Amino acid sequence: MKTKIIALSAIAAAVSACATAPSDAPVAKNSLAVMKASFTAKGQAKLDRLDQDSLQRLCSIYSGDNELPKDVAARIEKEQLATIKFPADGKLLGDWKSGEKIAQSGRGGQFSDDPTKPSGANCYACHQLSKAELSYGTIGPSLYNFAKVRGYGPDVQKYAWTKVYNSHAFAACSTMPRFGHQGILTEGQMKDIVALLMDPNSPVNK
Repeated sequence: MKTKIIALSAIAAAVSACATAPSDAPVAKNSLAVMKASFTAKGQAKLDRLDQDSLQRLCSIYSGDNELPKDVAARIEKEQLATIKFPADGKLLGDWKSGEKIAQSGRGGQFSDDPTKPSGANCYACHQLSKAELSYGTIGPSLYNFAKVRGYGPDVQKYAWTKVYNSHAFAACSTMPRFGHQGILTEGQMKDIVALLMDPNSPVNK
């Protein structure tokens, strides 16, 4: 009987030990190490893309059930708004036809992409932009009739530029890429994308 009690006590101790979860910090550290070990640098796909900047680290803390506090969100948006750079010539609109091509293209940043060629914005992966496009993502809101609904004025143009340049300026911890801030698109490409959203002749506003 005494032997059985000792055995049961040992089992209970083992179960108790297994039920104690490790702290978040070691788990996060080990997970990151495993992830980095599974990647290799090739072409444009460098290992530095696995390193988070301060914004990404902060947004990773507030994910899942850990809701982003309003004061933290306000601070993020204020800081990111300060990163916005507008064109020196003051012109925010380019060629919407070129913008449509950029929006359709998902090229850039992948190991197989030619680094001498410009990246695309891949907008249709997350948004509806035109009525004619039958295949589009729904991660982001529909942008169909973007300017037709909001207006074509300079304030809306400035908003569109800011949103494309760094979406976190208006939505803290947004899932949208920071196309301007991270240098994904050139200034000229951004003008074309903004024109796609703002031009009354663009399929976005038809």
